[in-house]
Formats: sequence, C-alpha cells, structure tokens
Amino acid sequence: MSIIQEFLRYNRQTILPEIGDEGQGKIKKARVLVIGAGGLGCPVLQYLSTAGVGTIGIVDFDTIEIHNLHRQILYTENEIGLPKASTAKKVLEKLNPLIQVIAIEEKITPENASELIQYYDIIIDGSDNFKTRYLVNDTCVSLKKTLVYGSILKFEGQLAVFNHNGSKNLRDLFPEMPDPKDVSNCNMNGVLGTLPGIIGTMMAHETLKVILELPSLKNELVLFNTLNWSFTKLNF
Repeated sequence: MSIIQEFLRYNRQTILPEIGDEGQGKIKKARVLVIGAGGLGCPVLQYLSTAGVGTIGIVDFDTIEIHNLHRQILYTENEIGLPKASTAKKVLEKLNPLIQVIAIEEKITPENASELIQYYDIIIDGSDNFKTRYLVNDTCVSLKKTLVYGSILKFEGQLAVFNHNGSKNLRDLFPEMPDPKDVSNCNMNGVLGTLPGIIGTMMAHETLKVILELPSLKNELVLFNTLNWSFTKLNF
C-alpha cells in the first residue's frame, strides 16, 4: 500500500492536533499483546488494528463456541470449533493489511508468561478469571510493562491502567486474589452482549492514549454501570 493510501486510511485521526503524523508513527511502532480474544478482546483487537497498531499479539488457547457469538463479534457460526486466536488473526489482517498480527494458541501460565509478555510494550488483560489477571499483573510488574485492565459482569464494567510510568498495580488495589468460589462470573450470572463492546472499546481507547503519551488513567479505577449510566472513578 502506498504512502498516499496509508495517509487516507488514518487521515481522520491524524488530523487531530494531539495525534498528527508523529502520533501515527508511535501507533505504528507500538507492540501490544492482548490476553484473551473473547468478549473484551474482540472490540479491543478490532479498534487497535484499524487504528494502525503495528504489531498485535493475541494469546488465547480457547475455541469458538456458539454461546460466544452474542458478544464475541469477530466470529461467525461457520467458525464454531476453530481456535479463537488464529481466527481473530485472519479477520484483523483483512481489516488492516498494514499491520502484523501474531496468534499465540497457548494458555498463559507461570512457566510461559514472561516469555510471552517480554516482547511487547503494552499488555491488555481481557481474561475472565482472577488467576490469569493476577499472573498477568505480577508478570507486568516484574518486566516493567504497562497493563490495561478491564472486567465485566451483567451490566457493569471496570477499567484501569496499571504499572504505567510508576503508577500502582492490581495488588495495590486488591492485594490478594479472591477465592474464585466467592466471585460471580459471566458463566453463572450472564452479561448483556453490548457491555463487553462498550468496555472493550474503552480499553482500546485508553491503550491508544498510552501509546500517544496523552493523559491516561493513573491510580484510578473506573466503575461504569450501564443499566443506570452511572460513572465513577475511585482513586487508590
């Protein structure tokens, strides 16, 4: 694709004075790893790829199931049973052939977390369980990586940026991992399909702000109730 075509593709964001050609260059050079290609990961991946993030890694060991389709909008019924990571890669490469997408069909574990994370600038946690969230957080702290965090349940979502430019991390907010048996999840309590689209888009937006070195969340947890549209920021 020519320089002119690239200019036309991104023109509506590069005309923003906060971005410009220099900012688009930062986006192009960025390396972002998305943990989980599910409800949150799908909108994150879509918007980061179309924004022009140069290298996007996808870590997901799961396969597509029919109950995913109401909220995981990268996938179709024809792809049920296929791996999420490689299927998402194919979709994203069609959305933007200028970027590099790396599919990693592995479960992130204490044994491989550092190896998977070390090559990326920003890590996005779209996982659905506390064991993974704390593992990703602790690895990011160890490797000094910025972590964009989101979670969803029913009609409510959370968003934060951890370990960025000296900011606090997940354990400063919640020091110990809760017992999974005491915590609600989407499998048991459900989620409206549009909610991960809302929170995932917010996560992508915050990631782009971090890449562009614009003001981003610092030691703040956003709580967003979409049933009554209440929006709260808690300092920690």
